[in-house]
Amino acid sequence: MVNAVWVILIVGGLLAAAAGHRVESLTEAALAAAGKGVEIAFGFVGIMTLWLGMARIAERSGLMRLLARALAPLLRRLFPAVPADHAALGDIAMNLVANMLGMGSAATPFGLKAMQELQRLNPDPATASPDIITFLALNTAALNLVPAAIIALRVASGSRDPTAIVGPTVVATAAAMAVAVTADRILRRLAPPRSGPNPTDGGPPPRRR
Repeated sequence: MVNAVWVILIVGGLLAAAAGHRVESLTEAALAAAGKGVEIAFGFVGIMTLWLGMARIAERSGLMRLLARALAPLLRRLFPAVPADHAALGDIAMNLVANMLGMGSAATPFGLKAMQELQRLNPDPATASPDIITFLALNTAALNLVPAAIIALRVASGSRDPTAIVGPTVVATAAAMAVAVTADRILRRLAPPRSGPNPTDGGPPPRRR
């Protein structure tokens, strides 16, 4: 679908330029935009490399794990079916912290590990459990305190105040997370109870002979 939209835009632009006898202007604009794209890309790489290096230092120094521990009481309330000492809660916390700090590349492996651990607790592997749905909602609408990618793009584009986006981003992502958590709690109450073994007992009950 996206490819079709791009084809329509490109073909429509060419036809409009041809109809207005401005093909030369279109070619010049395309070349100028291509050069600007390369300039922005190189600037983006430099800024992102600097920020990811700082984020890696925060991870190695234990700052991320400290923040993850601070989230533990909240996560135990959001995931009541997950045992308090289960590895899934640690992976979820690290995923959320990485998203908060704008470390998308570090958040992905923690998210995959958290999903694997939650799936092991799932009594019905063919259907997403409530805990998996809650984690997907949190991960999709995660709070972002440092929008590193957007700041880097604004710096590369020559913005006079590239960090002006931080405040609106924090407000918007906080509102999105609040809505996601509220909707998840409401839908959990409305959903019919699931039948199956206890997800914390390690597997289905033995059959009676």
